[in-house]
Amino acid sequence: MSAFLTYLLNGLAVGCAIALIASGLVTIHRVTGVVNFAQGTFAVVAGLCTSSLLGLGFPHGLSEVAAVLAAALAGLLTGLAAIGRPGTTPLSSLIVTLGVGVLAYAVEIVLWGDQPRSAPGLAGSVVIAGARIQTQHLLVIGVTAATFALLAFFFGRTYLGKALTACASNPYAARVVGIDVRRMGLLAFALGGLLGGIAGVLVTPLRPISFDTDVTLIVNAFAAAVFGALTRPVIALVGALLLGVAETMAAGYGYGSHQLEIALGLMIVVMIVQASRRTTLSQESA
Repeated sequence: MSAFLTYLLNGLAVGCAIALIASGLVTIHRVTGVVNFAQGTFAVVAGLCTSSLLGLGFPHGLSEVAAVLAAALAGLLTGLAAIGRPGTTPLSSLIVTLGVGVLAYAVEIVLWGDQPRSAPGLAGSVVIAGARIQTQHLLVIGVTAATFALLAFFFGRTYLGKALTACASNPYAARVVGIDVRRMGLLAFALGGLLGGIAGVLVTPLRPISFDTDVTLIVNAFAAAVFGALTRPVIALVGALLLGVAETMAAGYGYGSHQLEIALGLMIVVMIVQASRRTTLSQESA
């Protein structure tokens, strides 16, 4: 039983990191209609920056904040490339984000090499109901909870957040009342970079980060975001937690080489059930 609880708590931490990246995907898609396949790159950039800054002797806190800001800048630059030109279609922007991800590979190899890097995190562990969990995992869960609370406040209580929501709901009406939809789209990309950066600095102490780590991150995050229909961050959070727990359970019980396939298979089953329920409800309402 203690092993099960350990896998469960560790899985929740893994799911929280996935949820941060997925929330960036959802934020960008809601405002711009673009699926940003460079989202995992932001986490990698932040993780590699954290490793470098700590290696140069910069203190914790400053290193992580600087790395997250670097990821936010990467998000803004990606937004300029993807939607900076007026009239760019969402499909064209999606292809641009794929190109940005490939370009990021080359830049990261030049700056950091092709070997995985890590960074020290919170040391030690705690015992909860007989289950041992690393302190860093608790930090991931706590920061994710705080981040989602701040996002809810930002989108629900601030003028800027409401402007972003207006662009997502009705871009034409937003333009009519004077909201610059393109600028809001760039802000959404920067916010997506920020969220990806937070995930990167939290994950790097738990697993080595290299230039191609973004593939696993974006696959998981995209599955979670699709679970939330690319528009509902809270549902994406639920999907990410399911993925994290499924992967950790699979690894813990001897199926580590197939943990991603098992987790994504579970997500596909859940999404098929969801789709069938929506179809049934729509037929009943008709």
